[in-house]
Amino acid sequence: MSVDWLELEKIARAWTYEAAGLIKKSLANPIHIEAKSNPDDLVTEVDRAIESFFYHKIDQTYPEHHFLGEEGIAEELNSLDGTVWIVDPIDGTMNFVHQKYNFAISVAVYHDGVGMVGLIYDVMNDELFHAVRDHGAYVNNEELVPVKERPLHESIIGLNAKWLVQEKNPFRNPLKALVRDVRSIRSYGSAALEIAYVAADRLDGYISVNLSPWDYAAGIVLLEEVGCKASTFRGEHLNYLQKSTVIVGKPRLHKEMVSSYVGEEL
Repeated sequence: MSVDWLELEKIARAWTYEAAGLIKKSLANPIHIEAKSNPDDLVTEVDRAIESFFYHKIDQTYPEHHFLGEEGIAEELNSLDGTVWIVDPIDGTMNFVHQKYNFAISVAVYHDGVGMVGLIYDVMNDELFHAVRDHGAYVNNEELVPVKERPLHESIIGLNAKWLVQEKNPFRNPLKALVRDVRSIRSYGSAALEIAYVAADRLDGYISVNLSPWDYAAGIVLLEEVGCKASTFRGEHLNYLQKSTVIVGKPRLHKEMVSSYVGEEL
């Protein structure tokens, strides 16, 4: 059965706004926090509630679709065949807990492995980055223009500085060299937002040593609509069923970062 992707995007957008309202209401109450894989990897009951909200909306409206989420409500998927929703209910949970700011809802819809719809909603700033494949990328309905290239030494890169001081990080030295050579770095604490900022020309590139598909799936749809590139550090296609290194940027910058910096270590 064919899917009207523009109509699906409207429905997903409405759900995203509804979920954002639930998140805002939750801020008035104490938040129960748990650590997952490490003390920096946090989850709250709000994350789980919002993921459940999306799962049940999708299941009721599109029962034939599949679901991949961060907080445990997910199918055992071995492929992206068919239509798959990839959801991060709160990307930037640490910011949500500590700042109540700089976090986002990220919703992506892929069909047979191809990104068709991407939504990244900055809840507290009321900024919705959204795209439907072959229909352009937008922020709050204002179309994003194709990105402008800048040389590496004039570029601003999104990068978590913690990667630079972790001795077990095999990419520490090439990342240090990259930081030395770019104009500056920024870290907003939300991979989804930082990738959206590349699409919106607020950042020139973004790098992470370890991301899950729900962190970047929606952002990739945005990037492709404005001519940006995304890959692993090896320059390979991203696998949406496992964790990966991720490097995104404007085409020439992306190529230079892979070939002259992180790709050399592999």
